[in-house]
Amino acid sequence: MRILLTSDLHYTLRQYDWLFQRAADFDAVVVAGDHLDVVSAVPAEVQVAALSTTLARLSALVPVLACSGNHDLNSRNAAGEKTADWLDGLRSPRLAVDGDSVCIGGTLFTVCPWWDGPHAQDAVRRQLDAAALRRGETAQGRWVWVYHAPPEGGLSWTGRRHYGDPLLPELVARLRPSAVLCGHIHEAPFKAGGAWAERIGGTWLFNAGRQIGDVPARIEIDLAAGTATWVSLAGVETRALEQLQ
Repeated sequence: MRILLTSDLHYTLRQYDWLFQRAADFDAVVVAGDHLDVVSAVPAEVQVAALSTTLARLSALVPVLACSGNHDLNSRNAAGEKTADWLDGLRSPRLAVDGDSVCIGGTLFTVCPWWDGPHAQDAVRRQLDAAALRRGETAQGRWVWVYHAPPEGGLSWTGRRHYGDPLLPELVARLRPSAVLCGHIHEAPFKAGGAWAERIGGTWLFNAGRQIGDVPARIEIDLAAGTATWVSLAGVETRALEQLQ
C-alpha cells in the first residue's frame, strides 16, 4: 500500500492541482489539516466552497483522508470550542474526515479533529478508544492516525521553539498506533534540530512541512516496501520503517 501525506496547503490551489496529477500513483492521499488560510484575502466561506469541491473531486480519483487543523475552524461546539464543521458535509465512502475510522488496503485509518479545549480533547480520546477496538479488523493490526499537530520533538521544532501537542504522547503511549500522520509545524523538516520522521516507542510519526510553489512538500509511505520518502525543495530523503506493525 502506498500513502501520500501532505498538509498545511493553506488554500494554495495549485498544490491541490498537483495532487490531482499524482493521485493515481497512490492507494490513499492524506491531507493532515490546515486546508484554509485565515490570513488570506479570500473570504473563508469562498475558501470552504472551493476546497469542498476540490476534496470531493480528489476523492473520486483516490480515497482521501482529511483532518482539520487550527486554520480550518469555522464554528463552535456546544461548549463554545472552535470546530471545523464544514468538513462534516464532505464525508463519503471515499472521503474520511474528522471522527471517521475506515479500512483501506488492510490498514485502519482514524481521522482526528483539531481540539480547541477540554470537551473536544475528551472527544478525541473517546474516538481513539473506540477505534482501538477495530484494530483486529485488519490483517496485520496496522492502525494509522491522521492528527494535525505533532508531539514535542523534531516534528514540532520551528528552529526557535517547540509547538508540540500535549495530548498526543499520552495517546500514543497508551494505544500504540502503527503511525501518526501530522503537519502543523511548517519549518520542522527544514530546520537544524527538526525532523520529518521520528518514533515514540514502536510508533512512527511524520510531518512533511510546508513549502512555497506549485508542488507541496510530501511524504510517500510504501507499507509493502517498508519505506518512507520525504520529497521537498530541500531534496529527497528515504527512511526504512523498522518494526512498523
